[in-house]
Amino acid sequence: MTAVFPDIWPALPEIFLALSGVALLMLGVFRGDGFTRPVSYLSIVCMLLAAILAMGYGSGRVVTFNGMFVMDAFGVFMKVLVLVSAAFAVILGLGFNEREQMARFEFPVLMIFATLGMLMMISANDFISLYVGLETQSLALYVIAAFRRDSAKSSEAGLKYFVLGSLSSGMLLYGASLVYGFAGTTSFDKVAALFAGGAHVSPGLVIGLVFVMAGLAFKVSAAPFHMWTPDVYEGAPTPVTAFFAAAPKVAAIALLTRVVMEPFGHLAAQWHQVLVATAILSMVIGSFVAIMQTNIKRLMAYSSIGHVGYALVGLTTGTQDGVRGVLIYMALYIAMNIGAFAVILSMKAKGQMLEEIKDFSGLSKTNPMLAATMAIFMFSMAGIPPMAGFFGKLYVFLAAVAAQEYTLAVIGVLTSVVGAFYYLRIIKIMYFDEPAVVVDKVDDDGMTGVLVLTSLFTLLFFVAPAPILNGAAAAAAALFAG
Repeated sequence: MTAVFPDIWPALPEIFLALSGVALLMLGVFRGDGFTRPVSYLSIVCMLLAAILAMGYGSGRVVTFNGMFVMDAFGVFMKVLVLVSAAFAVILGLGFNEREQMARFEFPVLMIFATLGMLMMISANDFISLYVGLETQSLALYVIAAFRRDSAKSSEAGLKYFVLGSLSSGMLLYGASLVYGFAGTTSFDKVAALFAGGAHVSPGLVIGLVFVMAGLAFKVSAAPFHMWTPDVYEGAPTPVTAFFAAAPKVAAIALLTRVVMEPFGHLAAQWHQVLVATAILSMVIGSFVAIMQTNIKRLMAYSSIGHVGYALVGLTTGTQDGVRGVLIYMALYIAMNIGAFAVILSMKAKGQMLEEIKDFSGLSKTNPMLAATMAIFMFSMAGIPPMAGFFGKLYVFLAAVAAQEYTLAVIGVLTSVVGAFYYLRIIKIMYFDEPAVVVDKVDDDGMTGVLVLTSLFTLLFFVAPAPILNGAAAAAAALFAG
């Protein structure tokens, strides 16, 4: 019997990243910790090259590796978002890691392996490849959450994330095994064909689906599975928090979208109410609990829970417009999130990191440019036009109204108003309060570049929105054509 080799071209970005990660690991081992910066620069280059490889993929849907791996326009769009946000997160870590004496070459290498897992998740076409991708990502993330070994908070963050992450992986596996037991296959395509043919939907299969969705809701930190988020965001080193808030969220949203639309697209009646409850809880908890926060990283954690709620509103509709809304939302969310964390990383007084909200008081007087960029991101997150964040919410709510999800749209708008309070409060503190501390000037380790790029994108998105709107529309269409 002759061996049939799978078509590896669709998986070229993943193969390239895997080989790059191993090569950089060897380089770091042989050259020692003094070689951290070159390894970081090379890892950024590798991520951007992988993004170019992904964009070089043609149109159409290709399934390879015995039906385990799928590549389409949806995959390309999400992979580029993940790779770009991961590259930004490595840049954010350059100066911070050196100042905090935690500059080790393993840091960017772990980022690469986490990103590799995310790319596999986005292209998963089978519950087994889904789980392999998810665990590749999670194992690297557990380590970088606890990367600052001399900090009790960082170790606690890593441990909490590990214990709760293991629990969610267990739930996801249990759900996948129930689906396999009742559907007789783990392949997304075969499960979809089964229900397209009008097969009976047994209660066991629905329970399995709910468990899978609960496991994925944990990964996107959607309520009520959000318990780990504030503690991990606060405890992990800030560049790691920025990474957590962007890349893994995009990958998990992509995976959740693919799971509910492709294998279970015909079971909308079964998963719809689960997503509605999760979206409403995320928006409400994210908005109201953030008001009480005094630490900016905890505030960003609750803010990200709220943002996931808004993204899920689009997914709940189960329509092509809804999915397009989710993709636009995630693209814009990444820009403003990375930007906001770049500002938080720039907040230092005499070399000490400032993480309390009151430390922002009078920032407009001591560092007007930093205050202006933070104001742009806060207005955008609050959804105030003409900032990018407004358009993200607009497309999601338009899709919800078109699908007659009026309750969700109304709750979304009301929680946006509540959310606007704590975003605008930060602007008020920066511009109307007296300075408490004098903030150091911004280190130029690529930080200024990140701040300029993200703030201009957020501020001027409305001038040329076409690339993202068209890319998202093509990606959503590919998911429904599959």
